[in-house]
Amino acid sequence: MSSYLLIVKSELPGAVAGLVSGAESGVLSFGSILNQFSNRSWYLDGRLLLLLTSVCIVFPLALLPKIGFLGYTSSLSFFFTVYFTLVVMIKKWSIPCPLPLTSAIETLQVSNSTGDCKAKLFHLSKESAYAIPTMAFSFLCHTSVLPIYCELQSPSKRRMQNVTITGIGLSFLIYFMSALFGYLTFYDKVDSELLQGYSRYLPHDTIMMTVRAAILFAVLLTVPLIHFPARKAVLMVFFSHLPESWICHILVTLTLNAVVVLFAMYVPDIKNVFGVVGSTTSTCLLFVYPGLFYLKLNREDFISPQKLGACALVIFGICVGLLSLVLIIFNWVDQ
Repeated sequence: MSSYLLIVKSELPGAVAGLVSGAESGVLSFGSILNQFSNRSWYLDGRLLLLLTSVCIVFPLALLPKIGFLGYTSSLSFFFTVYFTLVVMIKKWSIPCPLPLTSAIETLQVSNSTGDCKAKLFHLSKESAYAIPTMAFSFLCHTSVLPIYCELQSPSKRRMQNVTITGIGLSFLIYFMSALFGYLTFYDKVDSELLQGYSRYLPHDTIMMTVRAAILFAVLLTVPLIHFPARKAVLMVFFSHLPESWICHILVTLTLNAVVVLFAMYVPDIKNVFGVVGSTTSTCLLFVYPGLFYLKLNREDFISPQKLGACALVIFGICVGLLSLVLIIFNWVDQ
């Protein structure tokens, strides 16, 4: 949850600044109202904006008692992400390569190196330590599987498998297309936060402003989905002996949201959070725990192909997680 809220903290001020600059140029009137309201740019403070959006959007949605209610907001979030991907694909032809040296796209100062415009199949560097954990984090939906299964109409293994394949398949397609065209736009100059690259080279592009707003809404609407299984786990572990009550429900929701918002407010860099969370919890949930669960529940011989595959999954997850975490720590030390 904190990782997603970090995106809001880092991206929302830029989106608001774009709206204000558009207003000052006569396109909108919203910015002039803000400027009259206060001489200080309080509306460009990422922490304050994060707090306001969490109180007004995330917390009310997180209070909902059933995850099925969040299906509507989840669908809206998905369409926002599709819009983002389509714009990334189209904007590949709006930014020249070689890239301009300055942030103003109108200037004719460009890099003379045409070698920067050649795609590489593999590019290994210190930053590669963040790649696998971030990809693992992006497919991390395992915590919502059981709540979703419980709320399916006529739940069965086959129906849950169809839900899983559809969800993971659509996510992979969107991630793949946005990552591919984002890389083919910026090549070696691609930023760890893709939208910041477009802000640098297309600072006053109206479509990119709407994309920023769309992706921020998509992120905000995803946070309550992650909160639901977290609250469920806390209630089951610590309060299972108590009867269900709205007071307990609200207090646990409020506490969890307060903790993650404070964490997101005071962590400086999203890349570090994605790297550490991805190399620890994500690799455990994606590789280690499923393999361990299978080994515990399956009664076949240990040398059966299925159990050997589960063992390989556990070992792979541990190796990837440890290697990524060690490389990230070494990267911190170098910096």
